[in-house]
Amino acid sequence: MGRQWMAIGAAALALAGCASDGARPGGTPVAIEADSITLETAPCHGRCPVYAVVVRPDGTGVFEGKQYTAVTGERPFRLSREQYDAFAAKLEPYRPAQGEVRYEMGSANCGNAPTDMPSTEVHWTRAIGDSQTLHFYHGCRVENAALAQALRDAPGMLPIGEMIGARP
Repeated sequence: MGRQWMAIGAAALALAGCASDGARPGGTPVAIEADSITLETAPCHGRCPVYAVVVRPDGTGVFEGKQYTAVTGERPFRLSREQYDAFAAKLEPYRPAQGEVRYEMGSANCGNAPTDMPSTEVHWTRAIGDSQTLHFYHGCRVENAALAQALRDAPGMLPIGEMIGARP
């Protein structure tokens, strides 16, 4: 009986070594299948496409067209791991270390900005329970050109172009 418990204990220890907190030894996040990235656009003064898209490293995604998009409502889609990784890598430099970062008119990271521009919000959720959010008002693009460009480019890395439709 003692050997049986020792074997069970050894198996439990071996399996515990397989558990992950979502980070590589150097601290770099590892995508877990239940992780997700949500990118959501907000209205502007005009006909800006308003939509949300959620992608996961397991290749599943959901597009929700809200206003001024080629399709409205929710549409599931598939993406390759390479597409997910490219999308995640494009946004990773702007991911807050924790909590939320906001780029908006009058803030220290924006200053004066034109009004009636759209916003983009990116929300990273990890399976281990933490999340980070980036809110970017596109009127802040002058002081934050690289971030604004990354947010414009990232949706093009996903197979959702036909759902968004032609941009004005």
